[in-house]
Amino acid sequence: MGDRKRGGTSQTISQYVETLIREIKATPVEAASPLETVFFGGGTPSLLSVPQLEAILRAVGDRFKIATTAEVSMEMDPATFELKHVQGYRAAGVNRVSLGVQDFRDDVLAACGRFHRRKDIFRAVETLRQAGIENISFDLMSGLPHQTIETWQASLQEAIDLFPTHISQYDLIVEPQTAFARYYIPGQTPLPSDISTAEMYRMAQSVLTANGHDHYEICNYAKPGYEAKHNITYWKNQPCYGFGMGATSYVGHQRIDRPRTQKTYQNWVEQFIDRGGQTGDPKISPEEQVLEKFMVGLRLKEGIGMKGVYEVYGEAGLQKVEEAIAPHITSSWAVIEPVLTTANVTKLEPSSRIRLSDPEGFLMSNVVIVDAFNALNALEAL
Repeated sequence: MGDRKRGGTSQTISQYVETLIREIKATPVEAASPLETVFFGGGTPSLLSVPQLEAILRAVGDRFKIATTAEVSMEMDPATFELKHVQGYRAAGVNRVSLGVQDFRDDVLAACGRFHRRKDIFRAVETLRQAGIENISFDLMSGLPHQTIETWQASLQEAIDLFPTHISQYDLIVEPQTAFARYYIPGQTPLPSDISTAEMYRMAQSVLTANGHDHYEICNYAKPGYEAKHNITYWKNQPCYGFGMGATSYVGHQRIDRPRTQKTYQNWVEQFIDRGGQTGDPKISPEEQVLEKFMVGLRLKEGIGMKGVYEVYGEAGLQKVEEAIAPHITSSWAVIEPVLTTANVTKLEPSSRIRLSDPEGFLMSNVVIVDAFNALNALEAL
């Protein structure tokens, strides 16, 4: 959707929407209850015309039913919509918007190749509220070109002053062989150092929690009652349907990935329809389910319970996890609740929970998660 044309005037978007709806209509219904969340993400959903959004929601509702209390979220770029668009989205059912703010400085936004500027952010927030959408989340990014500790603190304050219900804070990752990687090298100016980005993370935790945002997930903060319900489904490894380019579904213990380009996605949908809505992807084993829950569950403030580990791996699994996280308990990156100690050794029980400390454990989450994952994975290989 790089041409920035709106859906009603872009043949590319129109064709994509048609293919997307065909996939939705061909997907077997696995869940008996109505959907509790719907999320429009990836690309720039706010370029969709109102009729296109209505058609997609209608297809989803006809096929799966949408609960009347469902959270219906949409990612929106600040410079891609006007009041009439948001009013149409709101009338169609959208009640939560994730706004791609990133930063409040024009030089930083320009360096990142963003289309919007600081003034567009304020206009976008005003427009959303005029349309009756109060549940507004901001996406902020740290570690961007030309960012400093001081400018990051200023961006956090400007975000707070706009009273969003939710804030997501992500650290820039420079992916190899991307356009961004041709201009910027991690650790080199104008990108902040790793030490600076870690301090930005700590600062966000301090500033946002002091202003009433609960740090409920590694990268996410919410006012009470405004946690992202859709994303919590991912972090708890619960079933969800996925549709469209690059989407992943997890239904019936099958994880199915869609192609990431329009032509290959169109071909995939044609084959999907020909096979009667089946893909042939293998089902995920109980052991794989436990491993996946570790990977995503430790991202949450509440952590993960050990009951599943015990049910699948027994005492041996608890012991392996216990050994893997022992150094991280000592370093105060990880916490076991309730604390059960024998001869000064922290012991895991089926009723135990492991969570990461905030902010240091969250900062080192990859280390803790990988160690626990590898311990169980090694046990599975025996």
